[in-house]
Amino acid sequence: MTDTHTPTDAQSPEERRKLARRTVLAASSVAVTAVGVGSAFAATDGATVPAAGARAEASPSSSASASEGACYTLTSELVEGPYYIDADKLRQDVTEDQEGIPLHLTLKVIDAETCRPLRNAAVDIWHCNASGVYSGYEAVGSGGGGGTPPTGTPPTDAPTGTPTGPPPGGGGGHQEPTDDTRYLRGTWHTDRHGQVTFKTVFPGWYQGRCVHIHVKVHVDGEWTDAGYEGGHTCHTGQLFFDEKSVLLSAEVEPYASNTTTRTTLDGDSIYPDNGHAGGLLYLRYDRHHIARGVRGHLTLGVEPDETSNG
Repeated sequence: MTDTHTPTDAQSPEERRKLARRTVLAASSVAVTAVGVGSAFAATDGATVPAAGARAEASPSSSASASEGACYTLTSELVEGPYYIDADKLRQDVTEDQEGIPLHLTLKVIDAETCRPLRNAAVDIWHCNASGVYSGYEAVGSGGGGGTPPTGTPPTDAPTGTPTGPPPGGGGGHQEPTDDTRYLRGTWHTDRHGQVTFKTVFPGWYQGRCVHIHVKVHVDGEWTDAGYEGGHTCHTGQLFFDEKSVLLSAEVEPYASNTTTRTTLDGDSIYPDNGHAGGLLYLRYDRHHIARGVRGHLTLGVEPDETSNG
């Protein structure tokens, strides 16, 4: 949101500093163009509309030249969750054989203090499929709440001992992978404008969580033949989808076959409820034909000198 107010001499230095930090220039946002990945992202007629809260975007070239003058609030740091696998696949297309609504995701990474784009940072994304299952953890089932249904007679005695492991919903500590699948996971580098794109599918949902994508940003490492090595993680967060887009996706197969009770964005215990600063994506799609594809984008304001590994 653009703040049209400017600091005045009557304001204290602290007030002027806070006001300047809230200023956002729309021209510095990441452009979402009609140049998609595959036919699903071809330009449509005038029916393609932005989701609630979306705004007009500048072209990549103009946004890059203006980015140094724009300031963003720091993007919220959020829990990593139990299903992270470190830099296992260096790629932009993470879809593999997964069915779902095509999603073209563009992220721009900037230093939240200087507002300069971070070049050559490593960005990880990972998320569940339309059925709520994470690759590498298929034995766990739908996001930790699934798996093989229990059999036999339920216990009647009071529980004893101390629970171990993360709770359903992905809010606990890391779990070791159960298998070698790696769909809907990938790592790629930002370009000189701090921008990176991924081709994936619209995520599904599982018990206890709203629809989301996990993201990490790593800096100060080196790209080698073996992957990204060294450095540190300066941001761990999650990307969220507004309810309008999720409700539309739920009418499309294979999402329509997902019978797990869905947690809404407002009911999610991890979403910080602070809009785009908390990871809420800007989305564009045809509301009458969302199955054709969705374009999502967001600018991530990070602290490159800090370590935030979730």
